[in-house]
Amino acid sequence: MAAFEYTAFDEKGSRKKGLIEADTAKQARQQLRGIGLSPVEVDQVSSQQESKGGKISRDKISVPVISLITRQLSTLISAGQPVESALYAVSQQTTKNQAKKVLLSVRARVLEGYALSDALREFPRVFDSMYCASVHAGEQSGLLDIVMERLADFMESRQSLQQKTKLALIYPILLTVVSLLLVSGLLTFVVPQIIQVFEGFDQELPILTQWLIIISEFFKAHGLQLIISIFVLSFAYGQLLKLVWMRVLRDTVLLKLPMISYLVKLSNTSRFTRTMSILVSSGVPALDAMHISTEVVTNSLIQKSVIKAAEKVREGGSIHESLSRTGYFSPLVLQLISNGEASGKLGEMLERSAKAEESEFEGVTALFLGIFEPAMILVMGVVVLVIVLAILLPIFDMNDLIQ
Repeated sequence: MAAFEYTAFDEKGSRKKGLIEADTAKQARQQLRGIGLSPVEVDQVSSQQESKGGKISRDKISVPVISLITRQLSTLISAGQPVESALYAVSQQTTKNQAKKVLLSVRARVLEGYALSDALREFPRVFDSMYCASVHAGEQSGLLDIVMERLADFMESRQSLQQKTKLALIYPILLTVVSLLLVSGLLTFVVPQIIQVFEGFDQELPILTQWLIIISEFFKAHGLQLIISIFVLSFAYGQLLKLVWMRVLRDTVLLKLPMISYLVKLSNTSRFTRTMSILVSSGVPALDAMHISTEVVTNSLIQKSVIKAAEKVREGGSIHESLSRTGYFSPLVLQLISNGEASGKLGEMLERSAKAEESEFEGVTALFLGIFEPAMILVMGVVVLVIVLAILLPIFDMNDLIQ
């Protein structure tokens, strides 16, 4: 049985769209006619092709929706429902059409005899390798409901951390934008009006005032071009980041910047340890968990180093020693991993190290933003002070200028 997406008209001539399960497209059309609908288009839901372009599907589902689906599946499976029944029940509860299509397509594959993890792998843009590997381990161990619940907890905690970071960045970004707009407005509209007062004087104006006039004339003459250039450069930068060498260059620069490099290392290593902890706790072999966890590392240099560490482990080295050679993991994390290897509680120790690093990341981010906000206000104050002084200096020297 497969899922079909249909477009049809009812008896009143209203256009209807939806999903229906059937063995074939012909059967789907028969079912639609049986409920009083006239089918116009019936297409099988597929993870491999777009209905029009024949390209690999790029549709994604948001993390909160996947987390909710995962928790609902965990609840239903723990209550004793078969996987295919749980998938159908959750698909009927979700209000997201794309999520419903994916769930029904996964259910269709399960009904054909595929394992749930194999069916999920057909949607890599929705269920990443970490998710699929955890589900596979849960199927093998008979603890699928527990693994699904642990996955939901993991996604919720990751989403919560991302939301906290985004909310913390709103005020600094807003402050920066307002400051730039204010200074640009002063230089473009206010300063030229005030400078006109001094144009009739023959004597030389103070250097500060002369520089202010040059900057103001530049903003007035090329302000629009400057704004367009910023947007063009931002777009070009985004396109260049699609190239491997550009990403490597960016990541290299980030790792050399003071303070920023510490945040980059902390965010990447915490993401790695958190992902590896959920995989190991779900029953995935440590070496496989390392390889899968490298996919969540966003910095290409750190990712390359961790991949090399995984190869060292494959050759017989210990995990903590291999990771220590990268130079990116803190002594605390390495010690906890070492204890986990020695005690056989690697998953638990990885989770502890992830919590410690995530807590430290939140603290450092809060400290950084706490310093940035007053620093930005101070810089803004200095800029405005310079503008005011450049305007007032000729006034103070008015008597000399008149002579």
